Amino acid sequence: MTNAVQSTPFGALLRSWRERRRWSQLELSSQAEVSTRHLSFVETGRSTPSREMVLRLAEHLDVPLRDRNGLLLAAGHAPVYTETGLDSPRLASVRAAVGRVLAAYEPYPAVLVDRSWNILDGNSGIALLTDGVAPELLAAPANALRISLHPDGMAPRIVNLEQWREHLLDRLGRQAANGGDPDLRALHTELSGYATSARPEATEPTAGLGDIAVPLRLRHDDGVLNFISTVTTFGAPLDVTMDELAIESFLPADEATSSVLREHRDRGRSTSH
Repeated sequence: MTNAVQSTPFGALLRSWRERRRWSQLELSSQAEVSTRHLSFVETGRSTPSREMVLRLAEHLDVPLRDRNGLLLAAGHAPVYTETGLDSPRLASVRAAVGRVLAAYEPYPAVLVDRSWNILDGNSGIALLTDGVAPELLAAPANALRISLHPDGMAPRIVNLEQWREHLLDRLGRQAANGGDPDLRALHTELSGYATSARPEATEPTAGLGDIAVPLRLRHDDGVLNFISTVTTFGAPLDVTMDELAIESFLPADEATSSVLREHRDRGRSTSH
């Protein structure tokens, strides 16, 4: 008679993360420098991992800090990563650094977002992107992806909407799959259900980008503006909040767009005096 070994909550979570990364037990054990036999015992519940082992495996699986805390709890250990509110005095230096980065991007639009793409802060350049967006979409917590693809958001002004929509949904889908976040999966389902315009899209190359990057092509009073988006994250974070912050910026893909952005900034300065 064979006694079946029941997986522990930690073992099930670990296996889930390993399979999500498409790693075999052999690949993970080799990377984490632990025997395949011991890793198998951990996944099936025959062995209880130490805190150090949990953190080592989570590091090699590139598990987000929030979920590393969950793995520690499942293994019977206390969480090691704090989660500090962005408005906390403890993160004052982080807020100041983010503010400097956002200001440095001006007149180019840039926003600070959390892991669900909710906008936490932004610079003055964002006003050009959100011109005409329904007020309810801009109310907190405003979501950058929802603003971009919603029929009452930026979508009617995006020249290459189908291309941009496919890019955002693919990125969000991979993020949801890699992290297993139900909120991101729900957001992906919502955005996928938005109706798209039947208006034909311009297919000409954008500012010599070719196949290098997917541009954002936005209709504006001064013509079509062409942007390349970049996402910047904090290196080596030890706090859950910092781990989930990112700055998305929209850089001009041609000189004409750069000129419009500078003029938009200068007009804003002149009207404020």
